[in-house]
Amino acid sequence: MRSAGVIGWPVAHSRSPLIHRFWLAKLGIDGDYGRFPVHPDGLRDALRALPALGLAGVNVTVPHKVAALAHLDRVDPAAARVGAVNTVVVADGALVGHNTDVDGVIEALAGIDRSAGRTVVLGAGGAARAVVAAVHQGVRGRDAGDVRGRRGEVLVLNRDPTRGAAVLADLGTAGTTGPLDTPLPADTVLLVNATSLGMTGAPPLAIDLTPLPPTATVFDLVYAPLETPLLATARARGLRTVDGLAMLIGQAAAAFARFYGAAAPREHDAELRALLVAPTSTKPLV
Repeated sequence: MRSAGVIGWPVAHSRSPLIHRFWLAKLGIDGDYGRFPVHPDGLRDALRALPALGLAGVNVTVPHKVAALAHLDRVDPAAARVGAVNTVVVADGALVGHNTDVDGVIEALAGIDRSAGRTVVLGAGGAARAVVAAVHQGVRGRDAGDVRGRRGEVLVLNRDPTRGAAVLADLGTAGTTGPLDTPLPADTVLLVNATSLGMTGAPPLAIDLTPLPPTATVFDLVYAPLETPLLATARARGLRTVDGLAMLIGQAAAAFARFYGAAAPREHDAELRALLVAPTSTKPLV
């Protein structure tokens, strides 16, 4: 049996086990995928134990995406540029870091025209770094080929604006920064919440969407709950929305191939999404 999992603190909300187990069953692969709550103080020990535990690897979620870099043997150049990892693969006993979040964001934003204004990213952690990297690269749709958008300006808003400035500098992306309560610019074409605000058990995200033009898109990486207050408010204003499952499934597919050596069966995406949004999908997995 080939097994993998997800580490985070907390991690009970993660729906990654449902996704990977769904694909394993569809492909008839003898494997499993579980949740592993890892406190930040135990991150190094947990990662270094992966080879001894016989795991193929783990996905890495908040708050470990940046901190994990210090405990790996090798880091994929693309992930090193982002400055965060969300996937760690055990290869011949070594820990190798990757960032499939970028793949997930690119897929989620396929077909969205960003050329007319600014992209606003909320947050400056590992997820925000993946978003900025994906926006910098341009948008590539899985079915639509390579659709590179203009590299418009990015505004990163974070409690500590210096961290936002570091994200832009590290990724070589043109843009500006400000505190999280900065009013949204009227030329915003894409707003991305890359914080944990609005997640079940976390504080709400307090933001005024009034300045956004009617053509703007609001993308919330939070997927628990799937219908976040941010997305509900955006839909009420008639704005285009993208929920957290779009990125979650996309990044999971790239990780699945690395863990299990097989392409995720994406032809079953509609069935998978129905499973993820069903009330029973919130029950704990063993």
